[in-house]
Amino acid sequence: QVQLVESGGGLVQPGGSLRLSCATSGRIFNLYVMGWYRQAPGKERELVADITNGGSTNYADSVKGRFTISRDNAKNTVYLQMSRLQPEDTAVYYCNADVQVYGGARVTYWGQGTQVTVSS
Repeated sequence: QVQLVESGGGLVQPGGSLRLSCATSGRIFNLYVMGWYRQAPGKERELVADITNGGSTNYADSVKGRFTISRDNAKNTVYLQMSRLQPEDTAVYYCNADVQVYGGARVTYWGQGTQVTVSS
């Protein structure tokens, strides 16, 4: 019923920047919190940042001051602008969205993930 499609990952050198996008589509009645998580090899998935439909944001300490999350409510899209990237930022990045569909329950959906690799 709901699809999340991420884009914008890739290979970047240390100190570089990338912008991730996640477009949500389907029978969406309301989008609540949208967020970005990441999972590095051998590690658990962790929250990177999230944003409410009112625009309040929350960041992991490791990315504060380097990453910026934003959303376009008209497009049901969330973005993650990543700057000053470091090798430790290398991971698969997943977006998620807290969605209420028409006539249905409130459910959290996940994207398929996009690889971000920071390496020289």
